[in-house]
Amino acid sequence: MNNRRSIVAAAGAVALLLVGAFVVAHVGFAPTVAQAQGETQSTITVIGEGTVKIKPDMAQATVGVEIVGPTVKEASAEADVVMNAVFQALEGQGVAEKDMQTSNFSVWTDQTYKPDGSPGEVAYRVSNQVNVTIRDLDKVGDILDAAMEAGANSIYGVSFSLSDPEEVESEARAKAVDDARAKAQELAQLTNLQLGMVVSVSAVIGAGGYYAGGVREAALQGFGGGAPIMPGELEFTLQLQIVFGTVQ
Repeated sequence: MNNRRSIVAAAGAVALLLVGAFVVAHVGFAPTVAQAQGETQSTITVIGEGTVKIKPDMAQATVGVEIVGPTVKEASAEADVVMNAVFQALEGQGVAEKDMQTSNFSVWTDQTYKPDGSPGEVAYRVSNQVNVTIRDLDKVGDILDAAMEAGANSIYGVSFSLSDPEEVESEARAKAVDDARAKAQELAQLTNLQLGMVVSVSAVIGAGGYYAGGVREAALQGFGGGAPIMPGELEFTLQLQIVFGTVQ
C-alpha cells in the first residue's frame, strides 16, 4: 500500500512540474504585438537642449576687509571696527540683514626676513568677508561704493542671477523636449523608422541647468557716482536625455 501511495505522489509531482514548465515556456515566449505583426522594436536616444535668455533681477558680491597689524588682537580689533562700519553702510543703502552673510574669517602671519636671512618682524593679517545679495540692480554701484567708503578693501565675485528661476527653468525644459523630439524625428527618417512614444527622460549629469553671461567681475572705479556695473543678459541652458521608441 505504501509503495502504491509513493508511486501516485511521484506521478502527481511529475505532472505539476510539466504544467509549470509549460506555463513558464508560454509566458517566456509570448510574442509581442510588434513581433506578431513582423515589426522590430528599437529605440533612439538623443540629447535635447533648451536655452532661455532673461534679464537678471538680483546681484551677489563678496565684500570684505583685510587688516595687517603687529599683533592678532590689534589686527582683529581694527577689522571688527571696519566691518561694523561696512555693515552700517550696506544697511544705509537698503540691504537687508538677511542678505548679508559672513563667508570667511581668517587669520594668518606674515614672516619677514632680514638681509642676512634671519627672521625679522612678524605681522598678522586678519581677513573678514561677507556675501551680499543686492535686490535692486539700479543700486549695485552705489552700494559697492558705500562699502568701500566705509573701509572695505576687498570686493570681488560680482555676479547676477534670478530671484525666482522656476518659470525660466520650466520654459527651458519644454524647449529641451522639443529639441530632442526634432532630433529624434530626423534620425528616424534617416534610418527608415517610425518614431514612437517616449521611453524615458533624464537630466544630463553636469548639464542639468546652468546660467551663462552677465558680469562676473566688475571694474570698480571712483566713489560717489556708482561703479560701472552692467548686469547684461543671462542665458539659462538645460539638457535632457530622452529615449524614444521606434517601429521599423
